[in-house]
Amino acid sequence: MTIVLLASDSDSVFAEVDATLASDDCDVLRVRRGTDVLPVIEAKNPDLVILDLQIGSMGGIATCIAIRQEEGAGRLPKRAVALLLDRQADVFLAGEARADGWLIKPIDSLRLRRLTRTVLAGDSLYEGGQQPEHAPADEATGDDAEDAPADGATGESSPEEPVVGAEP
Repeated sequence: MTIVLLASDSDSVFAEVDATLASDDCDVLRVRRGTDVLPVIEAKNPDLVILDLQIGSMGGIATCIAIRQEEGAGRLPKRAVALLLDRQADVFLAGEARADGWLIKPIDSLRLRRLTRTVLAGDSLYEGGQQPEHAPADEATGDDAEDAPADGATGESSPEEPVVGAEP
């Protein structure tokens, strides 16, 4: 059973994530505040944490940094963390927070499933054309044939063509 923890105070974001991911094989848990993420990680040990960018007084970037600090200190095992960004300008901060991947809203079920599948497999997926410094640039590929652009385009990525690479 895969457990996904979503941190979002937006009912519409939760509805989209839950409708896309919840199944007999996947439970989607929700918290409404970033400050609630670490205690739920310790209690439920989710396989994937999805953080909305704006969640109350401790947003997705700060929460991602807190998770990575706890992992670095050995208080939490490493886990997949993805961000739901509001705009292209948020990409730099998402990379600095060492997220395993991100989508730029609005989200849709195909892109969300691809993000989930990719980061759970130990790879990274970055939308917005900018790969973070901690991800090896030479490993950025679009190796998923079912998700390749129909026109065979490669190179620059957009929200529709994410950069996929190895886990940092």
